Amino acid sequence: MTFAIETTRLGQRYGRIWALRDCSLALPEGAVVALVGPNGAGKSTLLNIISGLLHPSEGAVRVFGSPMADEPSMLAQIAFMAQDTGLYPMFTARDLLAFGSRLNPAWDDRWASCRVHALGIPDRVAAARLSGGQRAQLALVLALAKRPRLLLLDEPLASLDPVARHEVMALLMERLADGGLTVLLSSHIITDLVDTCDWLVAINRGRVQISGSIDELIATHKLLTGPRAALDALPSRLPVISRTVTERQAIVLARLTDEPADPQWTTREASLEELVLGYLRQPDATALSGPITARP
Repeated sequence: MTFAIETTRLGQRYGRIWALRDCSLALPEGAVVALVGPNGAGKSTLLNIISGLLHPSEGAVRVFGSPMADEPSMLAQIAFMAQDTGLYPMFTARDLLAFGSRLNPAWDDRWASCRVHALGIPDRVAAARLSGGQRAQLALVLALAKRPRLLLLDEPLASLDPVARHEVMALLMERLADGGLTVLLSSHIITDLVDTCDWLVAINRGRVQISGSIDELIATHKLLTGPRAALDALPSRLPVISRTVTERQAIVLARLTDEPADPQWTTREASLEELVLGYLRQPDATALSGPITARP
């Protein structure tokens, strides 16, 4: 397996506060990676470091096997779309496309112009006067027209209505179908990640909780439902990620591949949203290195 992004003990400190600490990741080339975490977890800091906008306080980053450096040859392989889209407000779409073509050696002007036209984005209207959805679409067109190998997206859907979110994701999926692109997508909208992403990274309090194939993570996590009194009967070595307990019932998210031995418990597969929320609610929990069985 080749890796698009490798980070080793990455850390970023602002004064006495660590926004990111001991972050080690290896993300496969060609993957669409969902980056999730609560506000302030370190997601934007990580994206800024990988894009070259921020120099880490400690640790190292490698992109496609080479140390991250602020060099034209390296930056030409990376496109970054920030949450606020980063468009010059007084520039029109036509201005922005012309600007992009002069700055990027692999710029695909024909594709960009065709996409702006097909999306119905006015090319003579200042970016500040476009709708939020149009600005997001235009920013994504600009990022993709660069023909990057690595696309970094920081909450691109956060301020969009459902229709605009769908249109932006459709544009991204169209480009992904061409192949040769690795995407790292930060989002709070987990439902938008289900049919798009194949790798999950969860960050909490500046540290990595999960990094792995979504299919494998789903396959090795289960939701157990049973009477509250049965909690004491769970095997002591069962890695419990989180639990919700009412007066009579308990729901447990656990890492396991087998059925629990105790018939009091019913088991079902956890959804991606249940998996993510289970970890984020327990900042000290982390995915273990191998599948676990619940057999005592």
